[in-house]
Amino acid sequence: MNFVIAYSRGTWHPIMTSDTTIQSYWLNWKVLVCVILIILSTIFSSFLICKYEVLLLSWKPTRNDDMEIQKETSSSSILYEDETWKPSLKGIHPAWLLAFRIFAFIVLMVLLILTVTTDGGSIFYYYTQWTFTSVTIYFGLGCLLSMHGCYQHHKKASGDKVNNVDGYSEQGIDDACTLPQSSNPSSHDKAPQEHIIRQHAGIWGYVFQIMFQINAGAVMLTDCAFWFIIVPFLTIKDYNINLLTISMHTINAVFLLGDTALNCLRFPWFRIGYFCLWTVTYVIFQWIVHAMVKIWWPYTFLDLSSQYSPLCYFSMGLLHIPCYGIFILIMKLKHNVLSKRFPDSYQCGR
Repeated sequence: MNFVIAYSRGTWHPIMTSDTTIQSYWLNWKVLVCVILIILSTIFSSFLICKYEVLLLSWKPTRNDDMEIQKETSSSSILYEDETWKPSLKGIHPAWLLAFRIFAFIVLMVLLILTVTTDGGSIFYYYTQWTFTSVTIYFGLGCLLSMHGCYQHHKKASGDKVNNVDGYSEQGIDDACTLPQSSNPSSHDKAPQEHIIRQHAGIWGYVFQIMFQINAGAVMLTDCAFWFIIVPFLTIKDYNINLLTISMHTINAVFLLGDTALNCLRFPWFRIGYFCLWTVTYVIFQWIVHAMVKIWWPYTFLDLSSQYSPLCYFSMGLLHIPCYGIFILIMKLKHNVLSKRFPDSYQCGR
């Protein structure tokens, strides 16, 4: 237990290099360059969100639309309600995904409470804790959506009709996902072909998907930065790595990868904009705090007094691309492996 509780004594606080509350700290060319970088990142992220997200939410199929465009748009971006709780393979009951999310939520919540208890509310000064808290909320929301999904699955298995048809059914637009048809030709003569028109996800479904994509990039960023950038320098300064510190920088990725393997969520590339805005919000928060209070920087590369601060900010901004790209490759690997090994059971959209 001492190995775990030692977290509060092992937390490393950098030495304050200068007073961040004076005007001379902020009124210089280095800060100006960093501000321009943040503004450009915000504009770029907002452009992606406005161009693709707004079009996605306002998209409505009609009979006159080109079916290939509808199919492409549907398969790449549109989220259906059952994709928030449906497992990736038909042979896996939704209750297993629910059980995994409940277990992950409990473990993450316990770790978060333990960290707050031992180190106080100052832990939320770190980007890692922002991301860890976001992952915990993600699994909490996932539990609620999976509970609803299990209820829907139970009603369907019981023979009850589930309201799984959206307003587009009135226009005769059939979704690409239909019930498997029997290979026996005689069955088509006896019964009409049955189609399922799936209901589009609501606001919480899209919030869940957006949180999934933000956390995917943020977890990669925090864990890679911790293990490959921060730890090598902190160990030189006699920084003690303990069990709780290791857990906070590994178990979030383990649970998120586990959920990725089990869920059916899509991963549109343009939502890197939300990931960038998440980091921009954290940086602006740090700037506001340091402008008001003389305090150390949680990460030395955020210190604006360094002559290399513009380069550090630019490098950290570029680092978002490979961190997000790694998860895109993980999603592609999942689709390729599961679709080839379980072609009749795999039910995720690409």
